Amino acid sequence: MSDSSPSIPRHVAIIMDGNGRWAKQRGLPRIRGHEAGAESVRSAVRTCKKLGIKYLTLYAFSTENWIRPRAEIEGLMGLLRYFLGKEEKEFHENRVRLRVMGRMRDLPEKVQSALNRMMEITAHYDEGQLILALSYSGRAELSDAVRNIARRVRQGALEPEKIDEKTISESLYLPDVPDPDLMIRTSGELRLSNFMLWQLSYSELYFAPVFWPDFREKDLIAAVEEYGCRQRRFGDVK
Repeated sequence: MSDSSPSIPRHVAIIMDGNGRWAKQRGLPRIRGHEAGAESVRSAVRTCKKLGIKYLTLYAFSTENWIRPRAEIEGLMGLLRYFLGKEEKEFHENRVRLRVMGRMRDLPEKVQSALNRMMEITAHYDEGQLILALSYSGRAELSDAVRNIARRVRQGALEPEKIDEKTISESLYLPDVPDPDLMIRTSGELRLSNFMLWQLSYSELYFAPVFWPDFREKDLIAAVEEYGCRQRRFGDVK
């Protein structure tokens, strides 16, 4: 993931949807769909590196996902730890930094430890960033941001009249990360599902009909090519 040209998005965010339905179509347990989806994660990281996309954010586990069956949640958390261990070499070879956005404190301690370790040993890499949205939702992020702003006001560090869009952006989970240029959702669903509600205000949206386990290099390239054909106006007339 290196510096990109104007036709290549700097930041791509993906809602990885369809693992369960992919498994159901094949008569498999849902966890098998998540396992197959891990290969698509690997493919996406490699393709971003190849195309010069510097930031890749993956919606891996939402705050709403905690209502899923305990067995599925435990399987997902175990898969996450396995993925981190298996991909460590590739993180180093590609000099990709791992980051997390969301309420990490909600995750099992072993998962937190694995994530913290990987974030620490990759913190100095500058070829690209893989951001996992874990125990994340856009509304939760905005709630946390408002709470932090209110705390600053109460402490006298910020005047209410000075609160603007920049104040809110700087109070989000990863304020140094640029807003996504392109948001991709797989499985054919046409909604944001509480994902990066503030940051996606001017992002280009792309909906792929394939389930996430089937989303590979050619599909990501197709989305990026579509992005390159669009004209981003940001409210202006061009």
